Amino acid sequence: MFEKTLLDNGIRILTEQRTGTRAVSLGIWVENGSRHEERRQGGLSHFVEHLLFKGTEKRSPQEIAEEMDSVGGVINAFTGKESTCYYAKVVDEHLPLAIDVLRDIFLNSVFDPDEIERERTVILQEIASADENPEDFVHELFSLDYFGDHALGRPICGEAEDVSGFTRDDLVRFVADRYLPGRVIIAGAGNVSHAELVDAVAGDFSAVPSRPLEDTGVPPEVGRGLHLHPRKLGQVHVCLGVPGLPHGDRRHYVAHVLNTLLGGGMSSRLFQEIRERRGKAYSVYSFLSSYRDVGYLGVYVGTRAEWTREVIDLAVEEMFKVAEGKVTEDELARARNQLIGNTLLGLESADSWMSHMTRSEMHYGRQVSLDEIAQGVRDVSLDALMALARELFVAETMTATVLGDLDGHSVEGLRFGGVAPETVAGRAIDS
Repeated sequence: MFEKTLLDNGIRILTEQRTGTRAVSLGIWVENGSRHEERRQGGLSHFVEHLLFKGTEKRSPQEIAEEMDSVGGVINAFTGKESTCYYAKVVDEHLPLAIDVLRDIFLNSVFDPDEIERERTVILQEIASADENPEDFVHELFSLDYFGDHALGRPICGEAEDVSGFTRDDLVRFVADRYLPGRVIIAGAGNVSHAELVDAVAGDFSAVPSRPLEDTGVPPEVGRGLHLHPRKLGQVHVCLGVPGLPHGDRRHYVAHVLNTLLGGGMSSRLFQEIRERRGKAYSVYSFLSSYRDVGYLGVYVGTRAEWTREVIDLAVEEMFKVAEGKVTEDELARARNQLIGNTLLGLESADSWMSHMTRSEMHYGRQVSLDEIAQGVRDVSLDALMALARELFVAETMTATVLGDLDGHSVEGLRFGGVAPETVAGRAIDS
């Protein structure tokens, strides 16, 4: 059963009590991420996330870790483009400890100067290692190529030059400016009582003074064209994307079905055509990302240099086949059922439900039930699928990021559905 309480200062407390489990997942979410950073602030959200575990007025970093380990619990955090989450997962009898530790790090972190310097070196190593996995790194490059210098395109960890210069005042001021009650959600899922959670957190969190919220971040102008990033690698890694849908768009179920049909599994069009029939790739899939005011639908392929142009042609061809209506009712039904099954199975755990519940609140301002999700997917028609495909799969709006060594195999003359993309020289990367 879902319940919600709104504190006077704007903090929202959400719970979903689920029977049949001893697990409880508790998260403190802030509607703040890397897109809310100004140009020289890149990486501040991520730096703050690290530092909240580095000591409070009553706990050292070691004591924070030891207390959670002593009850077999998990405590961690992550920073995204539009939100940051601090979370813990424990057996229900240890929920009071999880509440106390999360509350302590969120409200009472001291930002010790020595800890700041130690964590700075950790983050700089994280930045330095970001390009070690080419399949992951090509997605980072695609974001840069697609969003340009907009904050959505820049890496969440920031750039080494900026991170090296952050001061304690920068970090403390950023928290004061961005961690406002109206952006905070406290969410618990599993064997948790709403009334008990509210009683446990309302006192301290109600004392956080409220301030007016200002809308931050302007919509990005998205890029297009062919972006080449030379690097000595055993494979060439390609991301090909088109503009997608923002959060809240009423056609989001159609977009998810389209993504599933195109490249969402082993029976998808891309997997069957590029890997199974042609043998031109080991890994091939499509992906969907949505933000407050923009989104994209993309395709990833890892292939050999001599096949790069062919696999891009094949991916574009499959996109346009869908837009032209070359989809059967059986294929659509399989994609709908696959998506429903994947979604429902993915929401079996307390932590996944805690995330779903919070994202529903942030993106839609209400809860989206499992029945609503399933029905929304079932209602996707062939006409709606083709209409969205025709809107999204437009040659002139396509962006392709190519990472690797083409080894003399030129992609000149490449066409996106008959349209020659502008070629943009990406930055060379040392191997």
